[in-house]
Amino acid sequence: MKTLYFLCLLIFLGSFSPTVNAVDVIVHLSVSENNVTTSQLRRIYTMRQTQWPDGQPIVVFVLPKQHSLHQRFSKERLQIFPYQLERIWNKLTYSGLGVAPILVSTPEALIVAVMKTPGAIGYAETIVDKGVVNVINIEK
Repeated sequence: MKTLYFLCLLIFLGSFSPTVNAVDVIVHLSVSENNVTTSQLRRIYTMRQTQWPDGQPIVVFVLPKQHSLHQRFSKERLQIFPYQLERIWNKLTYSGLGVAPILVSTPEALIVAVMKTPGAIGYAETIVDKGVVNVINIEK
């Protein structure tokens, strides 16, 4: 009886735990891609893929490395740690072989930047109005 009571209590308390929304990958409406693989997304965010398949330049937007949404995006979607991304960007920048993504301060500013920049890609926790940006699917 005690075991049953304890199990019910765990289920009840678990229903009140905060839920974390998935991190969506968003792109400008001009981007024709509807799906990307995890590998392709990682190439985009490590600045190795600089154009969409139609030839349009990719403009990458990110949040600061300490932002919880950026950390979740890096780990969940890119499957690498934020400090690894930072190292890659620093190496590109300091060697003169590339540029780092464009840093924006808030998730709202990131959505607006993607909305206003053709070819842009970013990430967001919740998209209320899907008519302003496209949410693309991530394939394994």
